[in-house]
Amino acid sequence: MAKRLATEYVKTCLRLSESELNSLIELMAKRQVIEKVKVLENGNQEIVFHDDDTGSQIVFSFERIHGKYMTCSTCKVVNRNLTDALRQAVARFKGDAVVHRVYEGFTMIYTYENGAVVKIDEWQNGILKNVYQQRNTLDSLEQTFCINYVEEEIRRIRLQIDEMLDWRLTSGDQSIREHIDRQLTKLTHRLFVLEA
Repeated sequence: MAKRLATEYVKTCLRLSESELNSLIELMAKRQVIEKVKVLENGNQEIVFHDDDTGSQIVFSFERIHGKYMTCSTCKVVNRNLTDALRQAVARFKGDAVVHRVYEGFTMIYTYENGAVVKIDEWQNGILKNVYQQRNTLDSLEQTFCINYVEEEIRRIRLQIDEMLDWRLTSGDQSIREHIDRQLTKLTHRLFVLEA
């Protein structure tokens, strides 16, 4: 199995309430990756993490906007514990992120939306290959609905054609028959298009 060299959080966006921010701080404190929390004059906060493996500090600045704390941060992490803590935070607090997991000779690119992995790509030798793509169930349901809608319309048109043919057989008026024939032409054309 390939050994991970580093994890790059290319984009990590979180939007937290005050209680969620406190929960994030508690989560990071339990994982023992938090160095300090700074509360700034304007109500903004900075969380400083430490990466024991590199000795570097990582700062996530949370800006307070309309009662929510927002951050879009980038960092490179080597420490496995900090990497796992950040992954948990993105998942738990439904964050959006692009994460590069760097291995010897290749990089795996994970895209998170609302805390869930929606796409995984592999970057190797200048070639990007998709490994996983989340299926959009809403699109799938809409397509299924459209298929059912077409089948229902075909059924309705066939019933209309049958009724018009019965009406044509019982009608003695030539002008009514001509009108019915024009309607039948339109309906059979529409039926042909739907069944194609």
